[in-house]
Amino acid sequence: MITRFNDFARATLTLTLKDLRTELRTRRLIGSMGLFALMAVLVFYFGLQAGRSVLVTVLPAILWAIIVFASTLGLSRTLSAEKEAGSLDALLLAPIPRAALFYGKFLATWLYSLIVALIVCALLSLLFNIVLFAPGLLIVLLLGTAGFSTTGTLIGAIAVNADGRETALPILLLPVALPIIIAATRATADIVAGLPPSDWLAWLPPLVGVDVIFLVLALFLFDVIVEE
Repeated sequence: MITRFNDFARATLTLTLKDLRTELRTRRLIGSMGLFALMAVLVFYFGLQAGRSVLVTVLPAILWAIIVFASTLGLSRTLSAEKEAGSLDALLLAPIPRAALFYGKFLATWLYSLIVALIVCALLSLLFNIVLFAPGLLIVLLLGTAGFSTTGTLIGAIAVNADGRETALPILLLPVALPIIIAATRATADIVAGLPPSDWLAWLPPLVGVDVIFLVLALFLFDVIVEE
């Protein structure tokens, strides 16, 4: 059992590092996600000239809207690139557990989404003069991006074989990921508003619960999904 787990963990880490090395060489995903995030932040900055009370109310929604759409863009490109290059079929034929492919992709996309989320927080803090970097918010960012990356990787495995996969992914993904987005946005809103920890901590159990559910489901469903 321990040997099997070690092999699984080694395969997952190898696949994650493969994606990270490819991204460091090409800078394709982080570049496109970061550029989208920057343009979105600037659009909101020039279009939203409001008082501090209004900004405190709307910034959490702006933050997560940008994170969600930038992450969707990254998920769509990484999965379609693997499919078009034929490397996805090669990975499925490799003598490794199929679920390791999922977790390797998940860890890489989670890291990309987290990097973009931190960049967006820094830009919003700078432009709107509201400090978004707080220990509680970092926890919410970790859990929120993890949940969205989990569902995105799983749904992306379904959409990658569909016609018009780049449009199919957001259509399939956003309704499934809605509980994660709602919980993360509400927790962020409570933190930015300066409410006591008991308020925003109440949103963490459902956020963690959904994350765990999809991580466990992927262990059993990913093999079936990629076979279709």
